[in-house]
Order: sequence, then structure tokens, then C-alpha cells
Amino acid sequence: MNRPVQSLLLTLSGLGLLHAALFTDVYLRYVKAGLRVPLVVSGVVLLLLGLAGAAARVGRHDPDTGHGHDSDPGQGHGSDPGQGHGSDPGQGHGHDHSVTPRVAWLLFLPALSLLWHAPPALGAYTAARSNTEPIVAQKGFAPLPATSPLPLTLTEFTKRVRQDRSGAVRSRAVQLTGFVTPSEDDGGWYLTRIIFTCCAADSQTVKVRMYGTEAPPADTWLAVTGTWHPRGALGTRTAEAALDVTDTRPIAQPVNAYTDDLPLRPS
Repeated sequence: MNRPVQSLLLTLSGLGLLHAALFTDVYLRYVKAGLRVPLVVSGVVLLLLGLAGAAARVGRHDPDTGHGHDSDPGQGHGSDPGQGHGSDPGQGHGHDHSVTPRVAWLLFLPALSLLWHAPPALGAYTAARSNTEPIVAQKGFAPLPATSPLPLTLTEFTKRVRQDRSGAVRSRAVQLTGFVTPSEDDGGWYLTRIIFTCCAADSQTVKVRMYGTEAPPADTWLAVTGTWHPRGALGTRTAEAALDVTDTRPIAQPVNAYTDDLPLRPS
């Protein structure tokens, strides 16, 4: 790849990062919110490198003659009869490195996508094929408030079902939020959250099985109210993280969709 194309690619990549991290929330599709500052710094560095490369190339050309300052004035035509065209048997038969290989132009696609058409957010397709987030063991649980329905995250609900031996969620109306992931086995569905540890590459999912209603369209964001579906011994690993649904309401996808936050108010 020749230097003008390299400079252009660096400039576009820097602009794309800055656009995604400074002027939109698109960057949250790929990394955690805490990485915004490093993304902005990276975008600035790439932009400066691209502009510096372009400026250096312009500076190497004589504004009057158009010839570069690094040319050898002693290599004119006829200055050395033994150095004419074709005098070097090793020249003329190699590859022309000034021509950019066609495959290199594909590098512009991710740079341009950040400016005009960012890839879609992760959703049900990814969740159905990704690893399930391991639920960290918790020794003690605080008493649940008397609120009904009780807002819980999917992670907290799963912990209560499988680890809270007091059975605090038994017969309690709870409200969970997430997006719909259809089950590939029996036509059922899960309420799902994708959680970034750092970025999309290390994402994991937490899913709660839904019973009592037909599966809504995949990737639909919902606030779901229901009670624990009694399967297995509550407070042990045999208990299924599942809900008997009594109500579902569509909600707007949160700006930072790759966390397991408390339920949002229905829109």
C-alpha cells in the first residue's frame, strides 16, 4: 500500500473513531462506556498520523518543479551511459510496489462504516450462540423490599433462584427487562441481556426462560412481569431461572444495552 493511501486510511479511521465516540453512542455497541476516553485518544492519534503523513509527502515536493527534494541531480539522462533504462538486469522484472493491491482497499470498509453505516448491535442471533455468563456465588442476600412488582436484573433474579435458600422470590411478582431470544429447541423464548466485560469480543449472556406466553419477535425489548416458574429446588442449582409471565410491555432499547441494569420504566 503506497503512502498516500496509508495516510488516507489513517485519517478516515481516526475520523470514524472520533465520530462514533464523540458525536454518537455507536461505540457502545463494541466496548464498555468506560473505554470512551481511550477511543477518543486513539482517534486523535490516528487522525494526526494521517495528516502528518500527508503533510510530509507534500513537503517533499518542490512547489516550482514538482520534483521531490530527495532526487539525485546527478542521475539525469545521459549522465552515466551505464545507467540508462534497462541497464540493471534486476530492474523492470519485479513487482511495482507503488500500486496498491486490490485487497488492501477492503481496509477502508471498517473505517467508512464508522462514519456512515455502523454494523448492527448484537442481539438474539449472538445471544443464542454465545457463552452464558457464570453466576458468581453469593453467600448472603439482603431482604427484598415489599415493592410489587419487584424490579430485578436478570443476574440478580438468577442468583436468588439458585442460591438464596430463604426462597425470597417464591410467589413474588418480579419485573425483568431485556430482549427476546427465541429457543431453538421447543419454540419457547428467553429474556436476555448481553454483557460486555470489556468489549463485544468477550461478551457473555444471561438468560431467563419465559413461560405462559408465545414468543414475541426476536430482539424485541420488553419489561416482563411474572412469578418464578417452579422447577427444581428453589435456592439450589437445580432450580431453573424461569418466569411464569403475567404481563409484557414493549420498551425502548436502552442507550447502553450491554449491561444488566435494573428494569427501565415502560415506554
